[in-house]
Amino acid sequence: SLMVDVIGQTRKEKVILPSYLRGKKPNTIPNKKIEDPVAGKVSISSLATRQDLTGFHLIPPRVTFGVLKEGCTYTTTVIMKNVGVNFSRFRVKQPPPYTGLRVMYTPGPVAGLQVELEIEILAMVIGGKDTGGLEEVSYDIEILTETETLLLPVKANIL
Repeated sequence: SLMVDVIGQTRKEKVILPSYLRGKKPNTIPNKKIEDPVAGKVSISSLATRQDLTGFHLIPPRVTFGVLKEGCTYTTTVIMKNVGVNFSRFRVKQPPPYTGLRVMYTPGPVAGLQVELEIEILAMVIGGKDTGGLEEVSYDIEILTETETLLLPVKANIL
């Protein structure tokens, strides 16, 4: 029960469940479902409910680089996990060059596994404005899947 803690006492604060347990995914845009005769479908009698059995989770759901030194390159890894029973394909819409961001990954189907996306940022200050020595970079990377478009928010402060 969410009303009591591990030792059986009543909780003082409310439990915040992760979005994947609440049944909705943050930062997603559903695509119009187009039936593809070549897509991998699983036909098992135990799947009588026939709900949507495709989907991806991003771990972590957002990337925050923190304060970066100008002129340096930084990388981090995001895991894109296939939580459905069908194999699914995806592609990443690369960010524009002025953001300094680049996503490196191996294309192909993700069949019940996971794939690593390497997010690389070249810390650069754009424009000649005096911003007090700190410029914020914020961009949502679009990951296009067969059923939805995932948005991966990336933030960094360049010193």
